[in-house]
Parts: sequence; C-alpha cells; structure tokens
Amino acid sequence: MLASTWVKNGCDSIYLVTPNALVRQAWAKGEVTLNHQTLSLGLPEEQLLTRIEEAPCCFDLAFLAVQPDQLAPSLEALVPHLAPGAEVVTLTNGLCDEQVSRAVGVEQAIGAVVMWGARMPKPGHYLRTSAGGFVVGKLAGAQQPISLVASELLAQIGEVRTTQNLLGARFSKLALNAAISTLGTIGGETLGQLLLRQPCRKLALGIVDEAVRVAHAEGIHLESVTPLDMEWLAQGLRSGALGRWLRHMSLLMVGFRYRRLRSSMLAAVERGRAPAVDYLNGEIVRRGELARVPTPLNAAAQELVWSIARGQTQAGPTALYSLAQGASAST
Repeated sequence: MLASTWVKNGCDSIYLVTPNALVRQAWAKGEVTLNHQTLSLGLPEEQLLTRIEEAPCCFDLAFLAVQPDQLAPSLEALVPHLAPGAEVVTLTNGLCDEQVSRAVGVEQAIGAVVMWGARMPKPGHYLRTSAGGFVVGKLAGAQQPISLVASELLAQIGEVRTTQNLLGARFSKLALNAAISTLGTIGGETLGQLLLRQPCRKLALGIVDEAVRVAHAEGIHLESVTPLDMEWLAQGLRSGALGRWLRHMSLLMVGFRYRRLRSSMLAAVERGRAPAVDYLNGEIVRRGELARVPTPLNAAAQELVWSIARGQTQAGPTALYSLAQGASAST
C-alpha cells in the first residue's frame, strides 16, 4: 500500500496515490483544506490512484510520505515505475534511508527530515500544528542532494536546508520523536500539556540520553535539526541542579512553541492502526542491543505504547506516571 505519495512525471502531470477513498474524493472535488482554508488545487480523477500499479507512465520524481511499516511495500510497488535517474524523496520518520538507497540507488535516494507538525482530523482536511521546514540530504553526502524541482516543491511548505550528514540529522530527529511522539501517545495530551508535567520532562531527558548514547556507540555524529540540541539535552540527567533546570526550562519553551502538537502515533492508535513505536524507541533498543548500550527506558516506553494499542492500558497521565515510577525504581 502507498499512502499520500506524490509522484510527478516528465509530462508535468502530478499523481496522488493513496488507498484512502475519502482523501481521493476530497482532492477530486477540490475540497481539500489546510488550516480551514480551501486549497485551489484539485486533481482529475485519473490522476488520483489507489495503487501505483494503476499509473499510466513512469515517474522522474516521487515523494514518499508513508508510515515506516509501509515503506518496504511502497518501495516494492514504486521502483518498477521509476524513470532512469528518478529522484525519490522520503519523508518517513525513523532511520529509513539505507532501505530506500538499497531500493533505488544511493544517488537517487533523498532523505527529507520533516521539522513541522500537522494532523488530519478528517480525510482531506489538514491542520498544521507547528511551523518548520525540511533538512534534506543523501547518505552519499552530496553537496547538492536535491534537484531544483524537488526543492521548489518542498519550499512551498517550509524552508529547505541541506546536510552532508543525513544519518546524524535523522538520528537527532529519531531521539526527539522517541521522546515527544511516544510520550504523547502514552500521555494522550498535546505537547503543551505534556511538557508542563515535570515527570514527563524527566522521561524525555532519559529517552534522549539513551538514544544519544547509542549514537555515540555507533560513531554517529549527531547534527542539530532544531534549536534544541540533542547532545546538550542528553546531559540533563547527569548535570548539576542548574544544568537540569536549564534543560527543563528549554523543554517548557518547546512545549509552549509547539503547544498544539499532538502525537501522530496516538492518532494512528485511535484509528486502530499499529503504532510506529518499533521504528522509534524500538530502533533505539535494537541498535542499543547491538552496541551493548542499555536502553531500559526506551524498551519500557515501547512496551507501554503497545499495551495502549492493544487496549490493555488507557492512554493518559496515569500511564505516563506509571512509566516515570518504573524508571525511578530502576535507577
């Protein structure tokens, strides 16, 4: 299955591929909205596809915006429909770029680290919950990793910044998502509400600390993708009183700036979908095992998210405090 994947061919035709019939219908009728404003762009029904196999041509540019567990089948379906030298821009969270590079080639695989938030309260209606742009790069570390056409399309949403250290940028975003998205799923609240809670801020520091330790063990140089540097944040539990206070204040400021942000993983769970936690905290746990770096907090958070997804635990402050108590008992 492909979900919300833009592809563009040499004839300047744009296709949207999604299995969601209601999303296709909204685009066909020109009823798509962003922040309650109707977008003028509508697409002919023949350019709104359920599966990439329905496409009448090959493509020279594709944007993959799928959940991590859908990346492999999406690539399998897409690759036969790519023109020679086609660019594939991947907006999926997690450490996905090696997988994409193997499928389409390291020079054609472009990673786009998404630095803004949005949600879809109903099909075809989108609310942007935080500002931001993209950090783009290739595992090959090219100076100009993205074509002008792809860059201009992304720039319609936000600033596009290039990096020669895509893995370091991805890992920084992974550490951030493992804290923010996962704790948002467990706590069941917006980021602003969550980070007002001192135990939640402490949990975030612990999750980031474990992630950074794993990155260091792998020899990965983390690249800052937000004003909140993960290397600095990770030292919060090991610093003195002033250092801890500064980091808690920084998290409070983040909570205020992105106060409307709500975990997309929580939205997925509420819709009955599998959470992407195995590609966030689970990725940290898996890599930690290989590098012999303990990651007990990420492991506990991963299991708790699955417990919520299975209906065994109710998302909310109680679940959040139970995770905090477990973390305190293990230290």
